Amino acid sequence: MDDVYIKYHDTEWGVPVHEDKKWFEFLVLEGAQAGLSWRTVLRKRESYREAFAGFDPLIVAKFDEDEIEKLMADSGIIRNRRKIESAINNAKKFHQIEVEFGTFDRFIWSFVDYKQVVNAWGNVSEIPAVSKKAHQISHALKDKGFTFVGPTIVYALMQAAGLVNDHLVYCFRYTEVQT
Repeated sequence: MDDVYIKYHDTEWGVPVHEDKKWFEFLVLEGAQAGLSWRTVLRKRESYREAFAGFDPLIVAKFDEDEIEKLMADSGIIRNRRKIESAINNAKKFHQIEVEFGTFDRFIWSFVDYKQVVNAWGNVSEIPAVSKKAHQISHALKDKGFTFVGPTIVYALMQAAGLVNDHLVYCFRYTEVQT
């Protein structure tokens, strides 16, 4: 394990998110991660923060073809046109949810009745890659026009942003991240 990954686990993974900008950050990063390792994305996180305007969805939603070309030339991020275009599309859809529900946070937490789902895994092999709830959220996001939000990506988002606590029961973070 490298230091970036350990720090992420020990300070951030599974902590319940309630700030829309942080939600958008995780949405972009989880989409970028598709087919790659999370370590790869974490190492590029600061470059993503710069490239995607501090993860401000209102700014990213206005990115045009010139900005896409600039991003495609940025070696600090994952240069996949579909993932970049998805981030821009999702910024637009993210804002629409904010308008409709007041905050993205209110929308996303409603799927778990505003309470963190606390699992009790004793072994990494027990942790699922998807859940029924992830399928529901994925479907709802796709219905609203989001892309790169399949159930596996959504479950990783749920884990990262604390909708679900998938720390192992003997992990020191297990009780620390519970709400």
